[in-house]
Amino acid sequence: MRPVWLLALLLTGCTIRLYPEGIGLTYRVGLEPPIYRFEPDRGAGGRYFVGEEVRFILTLARPGYVTLVAIDPDGRTYEFDRVYLSAGTHLLPNRPVRYTLVPPGGLHRVRAVYTEAPAPAQVRLEGVFTDWDARLGIYLEASGVHRYDVAETHFYVY
Repeated sequence: MRPVWLLALLLTGCTIRLYPEGIGLTYRVGLEPPIYRFEPDRGAGGRYFVGEEVRFILTLARPGYVTLVAIDPDGRTYEFDRVYLSAGTHLLPNRPVRYTLVPPGGLHRVRAVYTEAPAPAQVRLEGVFTDWDARLGIYLEASGVHRYDVAETHFYVY
């Protein structure tokens, strides 16, 4: 029984192709992260001024739900967007919404949280957290997801 299960597991990443010369078999492990790239439009560490707009470049390996979470210099954490995106590269916001920067100035971190299913509206990543991983765990459990990814970038506000 065990060899059959192992064979099935191995074959889930296989592609069988028929060629005029014969049959080809390729194997690809599906362990690549869902988020390939995440950064502000001026690059990681870019400089912005209060009142300016910031946009984010996000590249996904597979479609899914993305929640953008800001962490201000004062430690306050809040969601500022939730969106479903297809695989590929996106410039966010991708609809008539603006991400306008407000005080406080300083280092601002932003996390993109990818999930395969949407989180319930009442579950939010907001507050001042001493343990980000614990709060993220609650968020993921409420979402009922098995696959997720988190990417972080940063920029400065003056």
